[in-house]
Amino acid sequence: RRGGAVQRADAVLLIHTLAGTGNQTHTHHPISMDLGLALPKAAVFMSGPEMRRAFRRVPPALRLRSGREIFKRPVREGGFAGRQEIEQNKNFVQFREEPNRSGARFRPPARPNPPAAAPAAARSICPQVDTVMADYRTEAPQILRDFLSYHETIKAHSKRTVDEYFLDLRNFFRYLKQTRDPSLCDRSLDEIDITDVDLDFVASVTLTDIYGYMTYLSRDRVQHQNSRNSGYGLNAAPRARKIATIRSFYNYLTNKMHLLRENPVKDMDSPKLKKTLPKYLTLDESIQLLDSVDGKNQERDYCILTLFLNCGLRISELVGLNLSDIQEDALRVLGKGNKVRIIYLNDACQDAIAKYLAVRRPITGRDANALFLSSQNERISRSTVHAMVKKRLGQAGIDPAEYSSHKLRHTAATLMLQNGVDVRAVQEVLGHDHLNTTEIYTHIDNESLRIAAKANPLSHVKKSRKKQKETG
Repeated sequence: RRGGAVQRADAVLLIHTLAGTGNQTHTHHPISMDLGLALPKAAVFMSGPEMRRAFRRVPPALRLRSGREIFKRPVREGGFAGRQEIEQNKNFVQFREEPNRSGARFRPPARPNPPAAAPAAARSICPQVDTVMADYRTEAPQILRDFLSYHETIKAHSKRTVDEYFLDLRNFFRYLKQTRDPSLCDRSLDEIDITDVDLDFVASVTLTDIYGYMTYLSRDRVQHQNSRNSGYGLNAAPRARKIATIRSFYNYLTNKMHLLRENPVKDMDSPKLKKTLPKYLTLDESIQLLDSVDGKNQERDYCILTLFLNCGLRISELVGLNLSDIQEDALRVLGKGNKVRIIYLNDACQDAIAKYLAVRRPITGRDANALFLSSQNERISRSTVHAMVKKRLGQAGIDPAEYSSHKLRHTAATLMLQNGVDVRAVQEVLGHDHLNTTEIYTHIDNESLRIAAKANPLSHVKKSRKKQKETG
């Protein structure tokens, strides 16, 4: 990196998926990214040997000197030399710009054009990269830091949840500052600083402001900021989550801290959510998936799929399992909200775990107690499990675009209910707080509805063929 600036290549994508690589490493390095080029959804972190092999395939003109260095090309006229840090939550990747040494600043339009495609020479590489989450402890104003710290330390919400709260509220305050200050109208929201937001600013927010923000989300917010073909406008589910975050923030200021007299969102309704039924694998498809597991890591992958399909684990619960959590025929699971539940293992699960433990290599270090290990002898990551499930689904002849690891959780719940398990028992197995969350699975395959359809007196009426006219 010369002069601390990252130069804009014509259309070189700095980070791209290396197909067929499922290995993970936790030794990541921060990386700067070229402006206007987006991180692919399925970006794969590579081990050291894999990265060296990938770099050897890069043409010398594009070759990096290290994992932290960026492609160097002359800045074309009208280009930009700046530093882009990647901020990622579970739904999208955001980019934040910093001005370069010359003071030039890129101002993307209100609806930025999708990033250009990478040339073929750059598509086969994937240097090591670290996705840097925004840290509210250094980037949030004091009033917002207090709220987020309260949720993290008192309410015991996970770091991921608190980070989502911060991203939602930061975007909300950026929108408000832009709408109130005409000098910020030609700047993107990602460029607007919120460290000066104080109690007076927060107290000045009205219901009209929030309705305007909801309209912006519904019409103008980019759906997938790391996609080249993204549409605009968020659907009801993410808008409802953002409203819930804003409501929680103002409830905290009004009822907990007593800093505000009026809560502007107390009477605001959440967006109406579309009612959908969970997708799941049939019994035959589930057996087909398990039978297709073969090759490298087959004992580990078969065990993971068996636990998904029999126990209905969340992916975060599975990657967090430790050897000490296995207690004869029971499994100790740490679920959402740090709630522990016990799941009893059937014969299939016990057999799969026993066969996996027989080949599991012992390791030392911080992940020595982890049940499932990656190829780097570390605790398996969420992205590795996601990739593995997609791979195994494809090998079984099942469309991986339609199903995921969470769909296997839906499958477990549906199969249990279809085979006579009480809905309250399924609720305990899945770790649902409310019964109505579990009851959605009862609508997927309801035998009484099938009987009702057959009981209709017209159910046996079929169209008869017209009698052929006699010719004489």
